[in-house]
Amino acid sequence: MVIPAYNEGQNIGRLIHEVESRGFPVLVVDDGSKDATALNSQAVGAEVLVTRVNQGKGAALRRGFSWLLQRKYAAVIVMDSDGQHDPHELDLFLAALNTGAPVVVGNRLTDPQGMSLIRRVTNRFMSWVISSVNRQQTPDSQCGYRALTREVLEKISLNTSRFEIESEILLEASRAGFRISSIPIRCVYRHEISRIHPIRDTVRFFSFLFKYLTRCHCSK
Repeated sequence: MVIPAYNEGQNIGRLIHEVESRGFPVLVVDDGSKDATALNSQAVGAEVLVTRVNQGKGAALRRGFSWLLQRKYAAVIVMDSDGQHDPHELDLFLAALNTGAPVVVGNRLTDPQGMSLIRRVTNRFMSWVISSVNRQQTPDSQCGYRALTREVLEKISLNTSRFEIESEILLEASRAGFRISSIPIRCVYRHEISRIHPIRDTVRFFSFLFKYLTRCHCSK
């Protein structure tokens, strides 16, 4: 279990406890937090990697994946640290992995209650683009609640440092020939300022996609 975290000291301990109580070991990658995220994670038994300067979710996940690959884990489940993802649904991802699915992505859009209209529209559009490029359907490509087998991690190459990592993982996995599955999940949205900015992140998404597709074309 990998949880990238930034300034989630108030929530992280409770989340880790819920995950560990279901038998999942936890690795927290503290991405330059200014609060007690790392200390509170260690206090409840999680492994913790600390980055002194905030580098972004993508950088945190890449570091976490590298740590996992140095050990004998067969798969990884990734979830956000802000309490949006329900630990009760971890077994759904595990069940999907056990059926042979190499990549499993949560789908919040089957019941998008609480998601703002602009985020809903943006997510559907980005998911349509990723699905079109990959030629396989992924209804919610931007969902951070996902699972990957070790084989996938070993064969994909990740380079992005921020939220583009969600798309890069799927593009790389599809390019490597892996099937991408989806399962419906629910999402709990807190009444706090989101770090997601739909317009800015859409611009970053297309900038990333253009560079990625150009690089893939040039490498042929």
